Amino acid sequence: MLREDLQNSLKEAMKNRDTQTVNAVRLIIAGQKEKDVEARGKGQEKASDDVLLAMMQSMIKQRKESIKIYQDGNRPDLAEKEQSEIDVITRFLPKQLSAEEAEAAIKAIIAEVGASSIKDMGKVMGVLKNKFAGQMDFGAVSGIIKQLLS
Repeated sequence: MLREDLQNSLKEAMKNRDTQTVNAVRLIIAGQKEKDVEARGKGQEKASDDVLLAMMQSMIKQRKESIKIYQDGNRPDLAEKEQSEIDVITRFLPKQLSAEEAEAAIKAIIAEVGASSIKDMGKVMGVLKNKFAGQMDFGAVSGIIKQLLS
């Protein structure tokens, strides 16, 4: 489904001569192909949607870091370009969980796994990444997990 959405969006953006969207979607598709090659090396036919969603989350994270650097360097034009790419990538991600929903999900996973200390953080993160790929920022989530387990 995600792959079809990407191809359809690329075709539509090309028809509409929307170069920003075309470029951003092509970047996503290039990343997808790279993940497919990695998956074949592991004996799978292609990368799962969860892997692709995680890849897109990391693409967003990279762009946010670039925006900060460009703003510090007084380059609003480049920061704006990065933000437009984030906007395109976000269209393909599932609905993001709110802070309250994320915390409730984390508490449920902690109870499910039986985590009691910070040593169990890896177990909690593993289950969260499997169940909520693309729906939350795992960098921010790690702070919440640490707070709940300490």
